[in-house]
Amino acid sequence: MEHSHAFVLSILLSLFILPPTAVAQLRQNYYQNVCPNVESIVRNAVTQKFQQTFVTAPATLRLFFHDCFVRGCDASVLISSPNGRAEKDHPDDISLAGDGFDTVIKAKAAVDSDPRCRNQVSCADILAMATRDVVALTGGPFYPVELGRLDGRISTKASVQHRLPHPTFNLDQLNTMFATHGLSQTDMIALSGAHTLGFSHCGKFSKRIYNFAPGRPIDPSLNPGYAQQLRQMCPRNVDPRIAINMDPTTPQTFDNTYFKNLQQGMGLFTSDQDLFTDPRSQSTVNLFASSNVAFQQAFITAITKLGRVDVKTGNQGEIRRDCSVPN
Repeated sequence: MEHSHAFVLSILLSLFILPPTAVAQLRQNYYQNVCPNVESIVRNAVTQKFQQTFVTAPATLRLFFHDCFVRGCDASVLISSPNGRAEKDHPDDISLAGDGFDTVIKAKAAVDSDPRCRNQVSCADILAMATRDVVALTGGPFYPVELGRLDGRISTKASVQHRLPHPTFNLDQLNTMFATHGLSQTDMIALSGAHTLGFSHCGKFSKRIYNFAPGRPIDPSLNPGYAQQLRQMCPRNVDPRIAINMDPTTPQTFDNTYFKNLQQGMGLFTSDQDLFTDPRSQSTVNLFASSNVAFQQAFITAITKLGRVDVKTGNQGEIRRDCSVPN
C-alpha cells in the first residue's frame, strides 16, 4: 500500500517538475535577469523606424496577427524560404508589408548589440513587444506584454491554408475561426478594431462596389457616398494593388473611429460591416463607438490572449540568431 502511495506521489511530483509543454510560462519581466532593458531597447528601435515611415505601425500589427493565427506566436511568419515555400509566400501573406519584417529585424539587431542580451531574446517576443509599441505610438494604449515565447523552426506555405480570416467572412465564420484560438466574439470585434490603421488593396473589395449581385452592382450595406468614393479611388480596371485606407477618417490614429465608421456603413470589407449589420454583434460595435476607453480595454484583453496562442516552450522552439532562418 505504501509503495503504491509513493508511486502515485512520485508521478504527481514529476507532473510539477516536468517543463510545461501546452502552456508556456509567459510572464512580464521574463528577461529581467538576462536582458533587463529589452523593452526600452525594442521601443527605441521601433520608434526610430516609425519616425521614418508610418507604415511601420499597421505592418507590424498585422504581422503579429498573421503569425499567431497560423502556427501560434512563434515568429514562423518571419522565416524566408529560398524556393518560396514559407508561410510568408502564401497568397494570404504576400500582402504583408516589408516594413513589418524590417521593424523586427532592426529591433533584433538593437537587442543583440547589447552583449548581455545577444541571442537571449526570441524573435517572437520582439514581435510581440514591437506590436505593443506601434499601437502606443499611434495613440493607442500602452499595455504590459507577457514574454517567454520561443521561436518555431517550421514555416510552410501549406500551414496558412484556411487559418486566416477573409474579407468576405460573416459573423459566424469569424467567430468560428477566432474561437479555435480561445478568442471570444468580443475579442474578435476588438481585434477587428486594428483596422483603424493601415490599408487594403482594391482587389480585396472590388466585388462590393461593382458586381455585388445580379442587378445590384453595389453592396447595399455600404454607405452610398462611401461606395462612390471607393469607385473613384478604385476604377474598374485599376491595378488591384492600389492601396486604400481602412479607416477613411483618422487613418493614422489608433482610435475607435473604425466602429463609428461601421455605424455609418463605412466598413471596407464585408467582414467589417457585418459586425454592425448582424444584431448579435451590433451592441458591442455601438459600445466601442461610444467609448474609446471601452474599446482600448477590450483590445488589451484580446491582444494579450492572442499573444498566448500556441506558444512554443522547452524543446519545441529555440531563440533564433537570425529571425529569417532557423538556427
